[in-house]
Amino acid sequence: MGKGLFITGTDTDVGETYVTALLVKTLRKAGFDVGYYKAAISGAPTVAESDAGFVNRFAGINEPEDMILSYLYQNAVSPHLAARIEGNPVEKEVILKAWERVTKAYPYVTMEGSGGIMCPIRHDEKAVYYLEDIIQWLHLPVLVVANAGLGTINHVVTTCEYIKNRHIPVKGILLNHWKGGIMEEDNVKMIEEITGVKVLAKIRDGDSLLDIDAEEIISLYE
Repeated sequence: MGKGLFITGTDTDVGETYVTALLVKTLRKAGFDVGYYKAAISGAPTVAESDAGFVNRFAGINEPEDMILSYLYQNAVSPHLAARIEGNPVEKEVILKAWERVTKAYPYVTMEGSGGIMCPIRHDEKAVYYLEDIIQWLHLPVLVVANAGLGTINHVVTTCEYIKNRHIPVKGILLNHWKGGIMEEDNVKMIEEITGVKVLAKIRDGDSLLDIDAEEIISLYE
């Protein structure tokens, strides 16, 4: 069985998918056989047009659709609501079996979340699942993706503290839409000081690879 690492964002539009794709592509280019998996996506007509399809192509994984994604919903709302509208709610056993399959195929698997850490995945009379539940089922450590700009200190700190309070290890922070300058450099300093978690990468718009130590990142998979 392979090792895993979970990627979550501080919000829906921080570029979590793009950063995940960059991370997987960078590690694969460095010679590590890294796979990808996402449990549920809403707001996409097909897998190819979804976040999972983008990562599959961009990172050069090129796996069958059923290897990279378990649940696809058409409605552009949270997965729990999309499932309520469309049917086919997320089942724990489906996720566990899919994870077993992908971790048998790859020594390292990057799992992408859906929005922020508190995203409801299923909420009905039979079961209630949040994103954090999936992380705990699979015993995964987490990387947090956030915007680099104004307001990110609060978003990152509250996200990290929530994750830590659920006894889930936070392994690092990736700051997206990096422009540099005194404010963003101070954001890095304050985030690291308050959370005790290292900012591992500063990603500029248009980057085609991450400026990271691949060996350091691959050591975070568990």
